[in-house]
Amino acid sequence: MAGFLSTLRRIYLSLYNWTVFVGWFQVLYFAVMALREGGPTTVYGSVERPLQLAQTAAVMEILHGLVGLVRSPVSATLPQIGSRLFLTWGILWSFPETRAHILVSSLVISWSITEIIRYSFFGMKEAFGFAPSWLLWLRYSTFLILYPTGITSEVGLIYVALPYIKASEKYCIRMPNKWNSSFDYFSASILALAIYIPGIPHMYQYMRGQRRKALSKSKTA
Repeated sequence: MAGFLSTLRRIYLSLYNWTVFVGWFQVLYFAVMALREGGPTTVYGSVERPLQLAQTAAVMEILHGLVGLVRSPVSATLPQIGSRLFLTWGILWSFPETRAHILVSSLVISWSITEIIRYSFFGMKEAFGFAPSWLLWLRYSTFLILYPTGITSEVGLIYVALPYIKASEKYCIRMPNKWNSSFDYFSASILALAIYIPGIPHMYQYMRGQRRKALSKSKTA
């Protein structure tokens, strides 16, 4: 029974990783084509739906960690996925004024390259039980460049969106109401920006630690 469940787990995770890999490959392809043919202002319109699907699919990774399908700690997975969902739905989808900004291009390209490498790495491990050394190196090294470019794009786009968030009052709840409570989306977005300040160095150091462990294991294997 245990062997059957282990096989079922590997099949499911393999299908999941390769499916999301295809989604991110589409995002990168459409982004590059849009940049070539129309420039940065056309990127979001070209990638909107595959970007939303691929990024929202990452919610499953939180569930995978909670039920023990994967060893990744939820404490590391949750903030990263949460921030990306906030950008995908809470900024880009909610405020069209941000979509033509050049930071959308750097965001999409940084995210998609990172995820193409990551999902193919885990897809290989689940499907075949191993990943080639060059893919292992890419998995644990490309963040040295792509994390700074991606996170800079995230912070920049939230900042760009702030005037539109404040002017629109979208998602705000004002008193009085039947719940006797209020919520200000502009203040919440400011708070999200503030969380990036301690979060960026913490996550960067965490990923550097993961890199050291992964590459040192590959050398001794």
